[in-house]
Amino acid sequence: MHLARWSIVIPVKTLIRAKTRLAGAAGPYRTDLAVAVASDTVTAALSGRPVARVIVVTADPLPAERLAALGAHVVRDPDRGLNAALRAGAAEAVRIAPGDAIGALQADLPALRPAELETVLLAAAQHEQSFVPDAADVGTTFYGVLPGVPFRPGFGGESRARHLSGGAKELVLEGVASVRRDVDTVEDLREALALGVGPATAAVAPLIGLG
Repeated sequence: MHLARWSIVIPVKTLIRAKTRLAGAAGPYRTDLAVAVASDTVTAALSGRPVARVIVVTADPLPAERLAALGAHVVRDPDRGLNAALRAGAAEAVRIAPGDAIGALQADLPALRPAELETVLLAAAQHEQSFVPDAADVGTTFYGVLPGVPFRPGFGGESRARHLSGGAKELVLEGVASVRRDVDTVEDLREALALGVGPATAAVAPLIGLG
């Protein structure tokens, strides 16, 4: 079966805004944790077999440098909100490879497994517009469109309902827990650690009393 090629767009907040809900637990290591989580997400995404490139959108020079060193293509965040950042990344993806599908992926998926992302991308390739809900079935961790389909991400808050109302196909898949486990709270991080996080997050977790 022909595998669609994907450009994956990952938005990364400036570190002063990143992981604020983990500030109490992470303390002085909050920014280290944010960079580590994004690094593991990008590394796993780059290893996904259908992924041709990862485009990181950020206005912060530190994660920009770290993630570029991992192999990501970095573009500047226009600083008009999450969905505007994703659209900027998608525009760059179209410029680079107009024939590839485009997927938006949250940056806080430290347990992400390439094989599970591949499962999602194979399923997404069967629909013009699709998404994966987060573990709480409220938000969204992945949104994708096929080549030529308008890219209309609706991340933030109750984005599952927003993507459904926008006509995107909800991908209900077995065995993709790592794609759905985003990390906003200490309990989320504990659940990601139970799944098995990447090496960067694993190195920071003990510093904040986890792992």
